[in-house]
Amino acid sequence: MSQDWTEKKERGSIGLLRFMVKMATLFGRRATRLLLYPISLYFFIVVADSRKASAAYLSRVLGRKPRWHEIFKHFLVFAGVLLDRVYFLLNRADLFDIQVLRDDYEDQTDAERAGGVFVMGAHMGSFEAVRLVSRKREELKLVLLMYEENARKIGALMAAINPQAQQEIVPLGNLSAMLTVKDRLAEGGIIGILADRTLGHERNFPITFLGETAYFAVGPFRMAAMMRRPVFLMVGMYRGGNRYEINIEKIADFSDDENGERRNSQQAIDAAIIAYVGRLEHFARLAPYNWFNFYDFWQGNAR
Repeated sequence: MSQDWTEKKERGSIGLLRFMVKMATLFGRRATRLLLYPISLYFFIVVADSRKASAAYLSRVLGRKPRWHEIFKHFLVFAGVLLDRVYFLLNRADLFDIQVLRDDYEDQTDAERAGGVFVMGAHMGSFEAVRLVSRKREELKLVLLMYEENARKIGALMAAINPQAQQEIVPLGNLSAMLTVKDRLAEGGIIGILADRTLGHERNFPITFLGETAYFAVGPFRMAAMMRRPVFLMVGMYRGGNRYEINIEKIADFSDDENGERRNSQQAIDAAIIAYVGRLEHFARLAPYNWFNFYDFWQGNAR
């Protein structure tokens, strides 16, 4: 099954982010945040599909029909996180109160980290927070895997904001991507993927999410299993004002066990996806306005 997000929704968020870059550099965070209200109101009024998608999501996560101001708040939080993304890329973490509530990656031994890891994120909160992990150790290599068109757009945008802050962005879907992943893992690197969206030609995993069947990509977890590496979930939740909370949780380990037995069976892959989705649901309920998939995520399933 296919989720219709690949062009329209991404194009809108990229365009908004370009605008945010200009405003952020001209006026600073406090003044620019005031501009988010009319900007969000414009999108709330004009983009009916996104407004409908927000209402469908909020009805599930809140357990009731959302009020109009709650849908508007959803748009506003999204715009605010996009703005903050600019400051993260400009290395202005000093502007924020960032609390790391859990960091299972840092708790690993050097030997456990030596073979590299996969970090699965989602379109939830701020994935830029994953940069904080790589900054702790200058030798770490962070590689972001994205669908090809998004990789091109995000790469160009990051270069325009701060060329020194760029990460290696690798487009998914070709052999060279797999070779790059293998090389970076061998260097002890972190492979970052937003694993909550699918394409029509991919195998998808149906699972109950917020009370109804949704479809999640198998590919990212299959890749981690092929490479026989641990998998972490990373979420950077926006908590109001200038506050973010970071959680990095180990949700799977496809490396060989202490007896040399492989742990990368299909059952292990399925279990990793189930764990991933379960934690996404937990964080969605914890901070409901941090979910940024403004399209029919449940693909027409009626509530």
